[in-house]
Amino acid sequence: MKRIFSAALATTFIFGLHAQKNKIDFVEYDLDNGMHVILHEDNSTPIVAVSVLYHVGSKNENPDRTGFAHFFEHLMFEGSQNIERGEFDQYIERNGGTLNANTSQDRTYYYEIFSSNNLELGLWLESERLLHAKVDNKGIETQREVVKEEKRQRVDNQPYGSFMASAFDLLYQKHPYKWTPIGYMEHLDAAQEEDFINFYKTFYVPSNATLSIAGDINIEEAKVLIDKYFATIPKGQAINLYRDYLNLDNEAFTARYGKGKAIFNSDDFFSTTSKDGVAMINEYKQKETVIPRPNIVEPKLEKEIVDTVYDNIQLPAVFIGYHSPKQNTKEAYALEMLNAIISGGTSARMNKNIVEEKELAVTAFSFAFPLEDPGIALFAGIAAKDVEINDLKDALDIEIERAKSELVSEIEFQKVKNQFENDFYSSNSSVAGKAETLADNYVYFKNTNLINEQLSVYEDITREDLMKVAKKYFTKDARLVLYYLPKK
Repeated sequence: MKRIFSAALATTFIFGLHAQKNKIDFVEYDLDNGMHVILHEDNSTPIVAVSVLYHVGSKNENPDRTGFAHFFEHLMFEGSQNIERGEFDQYIERNGGTLNANTSQDRTYYYEIFSSNNLELGLWLESERLLHAKVDNKGIETQREVVKEEKRQRVDNQPYGSFMASAFDLLYQKHPYKWTPIGYMEHLDAAQEEDFINFYKTFYVPSNATLSIAGDINIEEAKVLIDKYFATIPKGQAINLYRDYLNLDNEAFTARYGKGKAIFNSDDFFSTTSKDGVAMINEYKQKETVIPRPNIVEPKLEKEIVDTVYDNIQLPAVFIGYHSPKQNTKEAYALEMLNAIISGGTSARMNKNIVEEKELAVTAFSFAFPLEDPGIALFAGIAAKDVEINDLKDALDIEIERAKSELVSEIEFQKVKNQFENDFYSSNSSVAGKAETLADNYVYFKNTNLINEQLSVYEDITREDLMKVAKKYFTKDARLVLYYLPKK
């Protein structure tokens, strides 16, 4: 008991010591057009990460046009008014950098990482993406095939590949988390060019974007470059007035706005000397872009849902899913820690008990999936040869019930706290990790400084909190049991 108490005291001291010693400083501010900017200066290596997070994910989509947020992750590399089709990647690669993007239910995130002398290049590329990306039929048709092939490889032709889509579909009845970011292919097939243009004009606007830069920069010099490339992007609907000026012929533009394109300066749209042109630009600057934000509250599950999927697999599997708390709540952090104890590695409970000792599964795992709105938690196992699927389900239930009825041991608890501390510093050890965490914290929680506060949140969690969250969410009368069986 004395050794356990000493370990707990030491862990508390280490958490506090690291929180003070490794404080991440940053500067944040808003541009007049509504874009939020976060800057972190780290001159330890000559590397910079330039990122833009757009607060749009699959939950913001029209239920009849799913998959758009993920589709745009691909489409935004097609080029822009000043970047030829297919050259976006080449600008980065020719300068020794890397780039990528990802989409979730809640956001779309783009980033470049390269030597810090390329900061201005990264800002120019991202401003081009925001201001006037190529959203036309040629790029749409190209990426439509790319997305279809991605779905075939990752979902349709992957053993058990559809389990996430099936779990979300069955666990949600009303909330747009019901579909996953890949969406439904029939919606993308039915979508027309105008649908994609409207999505771009709605969500790819400064007021829905957060620019996060971390690395070898000088803050004041970076601000000057940001003003050059982003502060000049107009606010409100003036950005879409400009986009229409570029993409519509004079007849279509006149039909939409009541005045022809001649009132604007073709060389510098926003410096027109025409009174009508100036008046229209100012008028549309005052028209705010309304970002659709779903406010649907998913009703509480009141029964156990049981379903079966027949798949091209050799071994049956079972997935057990529950609703879980939304991210950045104490319950979400507690569930995350509990999940690490149950399934966080080869020495965790599920692998040790179900795979190694009972030999009921070739793999058994669980994970929490916290989201901006309440997410899901899943337990899963793929049966070993000749094992009855109900025997595997019973073994999963034993681990779930144990989490509800027993406090985790002090040894398990201290181990997971140490693990979370290591994971926290590891994720924020690179400039790319810091840029992403800073953006996430601002967009999701309106607390960018959470990057310096998160460890203290974990430190406040007790073993009792872990058992409490298990009791609250892991109820047999409010869950999904999903069987995967081989096709006959």
